[in-house]
Amino acid sequence: MISIDDFKKVELAVGKILSAEKIPDTDKLLKLSVDLGEPEPRQIVSGISRYFPDPEVLVGTKCMFVANLEPRTIRRYESNGMILAVSTEDGENFSLLSPHDGIPVGTRAK
Repeated sequence: MISIDDFKKVELAVGKILSAEKIPDTDKLLKLSVDLGEPEPRQIVSGISRYFPDPEVLVGTKCMFVANLEPRTIRRYESNGMILAVSTEDGENFSLLSPHDGIPVGTRAK
């Protein structure tokens, strides 16, 4: 359990995926370039490759991201956020969390 004060620290933002590519020599990792409404796109590394054999299908998709995680290096790639998704326990059903089309890139959750 976390307190509401801890939860309030999490910054959720709408982002648009600008590019997506598989990280070589990995089974799960994709490198995403994401527009979060900031001056420069962010690089985010995510373990969702198994659900997107062709990562190009993600380009142009708006999803929800955690925008205030400390940067983390994964397989020599710096990740500056986290994409939000859900899956069933067995991993057979999977979904990215996405906002309504009318919500602009960069919008922060309240």
